Amino acid sequence: MIMNRYSFCLLLALFVAALTCSCDEKTPVPEHPTAITLSADELVFTTADAASLPLTVTAPSQPTFSDLPDWLSVTDGTFQDYQTTVMFNVTENTATVPRIATVIIRSIGAPPITVDVTQYGAGFSGNGLPDNDAVKRTLELGIGWNLGNHLDSYSARSGGGYMIPDETAWGNPRATQQTFDKLRSYGFTSVRIPVTWLGSIGPAPDYTIYAKWMARVTEVVEYAHKAGLQVIINTHHDENHGDDHWLNIAAAPGNATLNKQIKEEITAVWTQIAENFKDCGDWLMFEGFNELNDGGWGWSADFRANPMRQCGVLNEWQQTFVDAVRATGGNNATRWLGISTYAANPEYEKYLVMPTDPAGRLMLSVHCYDPSDYTIGDAQYSDWGHTGQKGKKANGGDEDHIQKVFKNLFDKYIVNNIPVYLGEYGCSMRNKSDARSWAFYLYYLEYVSKAARTYAIPAMLWDNGSKGWGKERHGYIDHGTGEFTSTSQAPVEAILKGWCTNDESYTLDTVYNSAPVF
Repeated sequence: MIMNRYSFCLLLALFVAALTCSCDEKTPVPEHPTAITLSADELVFTTADAASLPLTVTAPSQPTFSDLPDWLSVTDGTFQDYQTTVMFNVTENTATVPRIATVIIRSIGAPPITVDVTQYGAGFSGNGLPDNDAVKRTLELGIGWNLGNHLDSYSARSGGGYMIPDETAWGNPRATQQTFDKLRSYGFTSVRIPVTWLGSIGPAPDYTIYAKWMARVTEVVEYAHKAGLQVIINTHHDENHGDDHWLNIAAAPGNATLNKQIKEEITAVWTQIAENFKDCGDWLMFEGFNELNDGGWGWSADFRANPMRQCGVLNEWQQTFVDAVRATGGNNATRWLGISTYAANPEYEKYLVMPTDPAGRLMLSVHCYDPSDYTIGDAQYSDWGHTGQKGKKANGGDEDHIQKVFKNLFDKYIVNNIPVYLGEYGCSMRNKSDARSWAFYLYYLEYVSKAARTYAIPAMLWDNGSKGWGKERHGYIDHGTGEFTSTSQAPVEAILKGWCTNDESYTLDTVYNSAPVF
């Protein structure tokens, strides 16, 4: 009897202990919330593709979502214990810039709150641009101007050959310090100074550059630096395909001896230029070549039959240029260097092999005059863009083309930390008295400038000093004084507006939507 009573008491004690333990392990019922809380303060889609992201919401009752734009939807989850995880879904963002929505979340028994949803477009990330050296370089160069048909001008000698280049040979006055001071005051941050070395290079094997010409080039470069501008210098018009133009890309592919001689001259010329500017800081960069081509601009029979025949030689020359500069040491060991495509055409970057560079500081250089029938033709077309009328605008080359070209450069180079810049861009001046033509002209300049900024591509306006309007009239700023020409202030303001405006409401899409309508 005692044993049975003992067993009963033991069993009862074990039962109570088990019951107590079970109660301790039970998940407590959550307190009834009086506010809405979220697992994230914002949702950021770092892709332009259709995608989904989860958001956990804690609320007193099943939450609802409102103020959803047509590109954003929410898939409800199970609401249990005052909590649910929903999916935010975005469609493909075909715009060139990020889009943002502020969604209102409501729940009975709690004040409403909001969550911001951001989706980047056109391959952008972060604030719309990668956080890399390519983008930092973009901001250093910014918006620029070309001192065109100036130090790159030359005159023919009687009896053949070329004289030492003369900056006034093609109608422009001598550059002064005021030229660059005024340029900087307008808002430009960089200047490209094209330089021809024709007639200023001595005979082989030294190929000595004439001291007088080097001194004048140096003087003009210092004007720009003193004004606070980033500076680019190059070899320009040395490739114009005549017998006296030493960068003969047409003949070199079929003549190994000639190709070897040209590479020796490239080495000698760029070694001297690099040594001359060796002590200059990163404000100065070198661009090896300008628009190297055989005279057909990519349409010659030889080029069309086998593009790599000439582009392969150009790739060799680009490597020779980089090697020559780097070998001089000092600041040249890490100076930014510009590498141009064939004819500086962005379409031909597919044939370019970027040189090997121990410093890893190369920039891709291309030009943009698309569509050329509109920008550098005889000005027979008054319209450009999606609001232009058929018959009044050139075929192709509208806004979608500009975006496609720039986005390809962005995706292939800038995202991969190789900066890109437009060494030249622009459009022949239009007649201001023709309201229609003038409006589309200003729109073109603003749109391309804004597109360049959107895709992180520094852009240098081509200015050849040719005043008036019509074919190849690109005169914006007097090369001797820096003053505007009679009709150039509005075009320059359109360009600077496109690049310099930082207001978040001013996007490439808003520029597009403000296109002229006639």
